[in-house]
Amino acid sequence: MKSEASEAFQAGDIDALVAALAAGRETVVVAPNGTVNTGVVTGDQRQIVSTMAAAGSPAAGPMRQGPVRAKDLKAARRRFVPPPGFEGALAALDAGVSVLVGAPGTGRETHALNLLAHGSEDPVLVQVDGAVDLTRWGPRPQGVHGYLVMEPPDPFELRPWDLSRLEAPLAEAGARLLIVLADAPGLATALADHLGTPVLRHQPPDPRKVFAAHLADVCPDDDVRARLLRSLGSGFLDQLLPAELPPRHAAQAAETVARLGAADGASHDVTCAEVLHALARAEAPELMARAQQDPALLAHLLSLSVYGGLDHGVVAERAADLLGLGLAGSGREREREREREREREREREREPAALSLRGAPRQRPRSVTLPATLRALGAHRTPQAGTGTGAPDDDTVSFFWPAVGDAVWDVVCREHTDLLPLLHVWLAGTGDEPDQIERAGRAVAALAVGTGGRTLDLLRHLPLTAWPPAVEVAARCLGTAARDPATAARAAELLDEWSVAPEAALRKAVAHACRADYGESTVGRALELMFRIMATLGHHQDDADDVTVAATVAVVLLQRFAAGDAPARGTILGELRDWAEFDGVPGLVAALTFPDMAGTDLAWCGSQVLAGAETASRMVELTGHALNESAAYPSMRDVLLDWCCGADGTQQPDLALTQLLAGLAEARHPGFLRWLLAVDRGPDAMPGKELAVRLLTAWRGKPPPPNTN
Repeated sequence: MKSEASEAFQAGDIDALVAALAAGRETVVVAPNGTVNTGVVTGDQRQIVSTMAAAGSPAAGPMRQGPVRAKDLKAARRRFVPPPGFEGALAALDAGVSVLVGAPGTGRETHALNLLAHGSEDPVLVQVDGAVDLTRWGPRPQGVHGYLVMEPPDPFELRPWDLSRLEAPLAEAGARLLIVLADAPGLATALADHLGTPVLRHQPPDPRKVFAAHLADVCPDDDVRARLLRSLGSGFLDQLLPAELPPRHAAQAAETVARLGAADGASHDVTCAEVLHALARAEAPELMARAQQDPALLAHLLSLSVYGGLDHGVVAERAADLLGLGLAGSGREREREREREREREREREREPAALSLRGAPRQRPRSVTLPATLRALGAHRTPQAGTGTGAPDDDTVSFFWPAVGDAVWDVVCREHTDLLPLLHVWLAGTGDEPDQIERAGRAVAALAVGTGGRTLDLLRHLPLTAWPPAVEVAARCLGTAARDPATAARAAELLDEWSVAPEAALRKAVAHACRADYGESTVGRALELMFRIMATLGHHQDDADDVTVAATVAVVLLQRFAAGDAPARGTILGELRDWAEFDGVPGLVAALTFPDMAGTDLAWCGSQVLAGAETASRMVELTGHALNESAAYPSMRDVLLDWCCGADGTQQPDLALTQLLAGLAEARHPGFLRWLLAVDRGPDAMPGKELAVRLLTAWRGKPPPPNTN
């Protein structure tokens, strides 16, 4: 006996209903006249599992798709720069169904839209969600010129017949279908073999052409545009539009130039530095927001902001160190985050398995995780010239616009102050290479300046760690902070406090901060601090620490002299003469450092001898003081011999050398007598032999000066 419900369904109705229901993923069972799988059934019965509806049936309609906005499409066409191979891609598109592979963020979607729109004055394009099952999808009968499918999760789930099924309805509708995928090694070849459909490779367009196209669109006045380009300066292309800059960034640069050039409704010139600053200020908050939910990405962002421009291995290692310090939380949360990161790595490496035409699985093409990270951070990787190793860790990584790194630090200081203590611990553990120390010190200083000096209270623990480079990191921070109005007062307090601190590491940090290249501004202030440091030596339990502190002061004095101009050098020598009058460490440091200073520039020292009585007296006193000190005598002896050697090769006597040696003989320094005797007893070819013999003869014939003590 048939029920009223079963009578309502005739054969044609059942077919239509099944086709409609099969659009879903669930199993559909229709049994008007029986019970399935439990007994004998009479009447019509049908069971369908994931059956695809025919094109044109109710199931073939749109599923999670929508039109590309006309205004967006028009803008994409106006500003489009055809990438390499565009004409060939147009020809391949006639197949009806094609695949475009390329790196994300390089203009793939714009390329695809222009391929689909080509040849139509007012095209209608539809974008289909990548999650849509193309085995169940069909095009509209008419009114659409092209369909764009972005990033289906696994294109290898498709079979050749799945796509060939679409070719006829697409041809009837006058439309084309283009699937866009992220490229991976071996993916294009594997897809072409598997699907039997054209696979096109997307190559990013020239960023300078993209910039020009966007600038012409947003600033159509030729004269205004020419003036803006002139105001950017002759070298703006390399700074603003480096090679491999993604099209999106090139477009942003053009829009920023136009916006700054028309600020306040008036026409303005704009410099490249202003544009880069504006771009960095806009980019940094976006990067920080993007990285908040991904600790690994955040660690790379912060590491890149500090160590950008150095080897990839340095950036990656420091990012790993930051994660290890607890950037992702601690304890159980850190373990959960590590597991999440491992899963993310697996997902990034998981590319669709390429199947052979027989259906046997091939090795999946693998993507490289670093390019994805760099793309997400607006950064790039550059092989180092001359390394010859080809190793990935030899490549340098940096932001396309280096100013982004400083802007990221500003965002951290302003909006993420909870990270500041952790960042100080992390930066204290920087590598021992000079470039890493310099970057870390600059970063700590930027934190101090960005917080108005508040983070200087976190600085003390840096030099007190067991890691020696941390002393120099703190020193660079203090030296830089001492020059900035926002932090100068607090930095000066710390320099004074640490210069007499019992901890040797703090005093060494102050000494390093006195280097000319570390930032302490005036030579007078640097000499004052170094004398304060030396006044503490001998008052602590550990003599070894005092030796290392004194050695640091000596090295800094030499660096300051070598880097200084004539007035700065004169100030340093005047201070050394005062130190020479002290017994103990100050006098010893003066004796040990002066020979190296003199040897740095003998011509300048000669000019000091001839400049006047005061400077000549200073040179005589310092030379005699060094010769009198047994530890300094060998180096001072060699400097004088070098000077004599240069003088012996000239036709005219060196007046400065003659006056210096005469002054030493007049003062009757015992160390100088030792030098004269050594030269007199040396071989005839010894430099300064004739002059030394004359001076020694005069010394012996002249009575000693009266004892004034």
